[in-house]
Amino acid sequence: MTTQLGERYLDAVRMATELHADQLRKGTSIPYISHLLGVSTIVLESGGTEDEAIAGLLHDAVEDQGGPATLEAIRTRFGDVVATIVDGCTDDAPTPGAPKQPWKFRKVQYIEHVGAETNPGIILVSAADKIYNAAAIRRDLALVGEQVWDRFNASKDDIFWYYRSLVEAFWAAEDAINPEGGETDPRLPMLLNRFELEVQELELAADINAFAAAMEGIDLDDFDDDVDFDLSDLGPEHFN
Repeated sequence: MTTQLGERYLDAVRMATELHADQLRKGTSIPYISHLLGVSTIVLESGGTEDEAIAGLLHDAVEDQGGPATLEAIRTRFGDVVATIVDGCTDDAPTPGAPKQPWKFRKVQYIEHVGAETNPGIILVSAADKIYNAAAIRRDLALVGEQVWDRFNASKDDIFWYYRSLVEAFWAAEDAINPEGGETDPRLPMLLNRFELEVQELELAADINAFAAAMEGIDLDDFDDDVDFDLSDLGPEHFN
């Protein structure tokens, strides 16, 4: 079924643009709305409804732009379905000027929440968000190298712990949403496979980049290149 986007979606684009007008992507000069549009696009590409696509645009609004008051504004403007998804994608909801909870505390709670979630819209939007983020880190890693990890409030190891844990949590939720013999949501397996692959590609890119960084400054001419090696020195057991 084709998802039709109407005035409500355009209104959500306006609201997201206004709420995040002064916000940039971490460590860049790129307007934050690019992330929100990207997440909404992934939702739509995955068969999302207009409500889910709107939630994709607004999924960070409560966390970054106003807390509970913003959630109620979203509910009034776009309804309970959108507000429930946005709330389910929020790992903290500080009031303006208040600090967020510590990074690890928020992420542990969010992983537990996702693993027990049975609302497919929440999983769809949350997974789309994490797909976009993992792909963005991989792209930025190619541009700025190891400095990319300095943009986060967590170490590289913690970031990978979070993404690996989310892979497991998303699949646990998918098992509950799509029980054997029960009514299923066919959109989720393909999306979660995409997320798992994106995490694997990010890990590979990080390993390659770390190796390249470690090799910087090493002069290969310092190694002995006079080693005499002849394949005939190898016995037949090396070719079995």
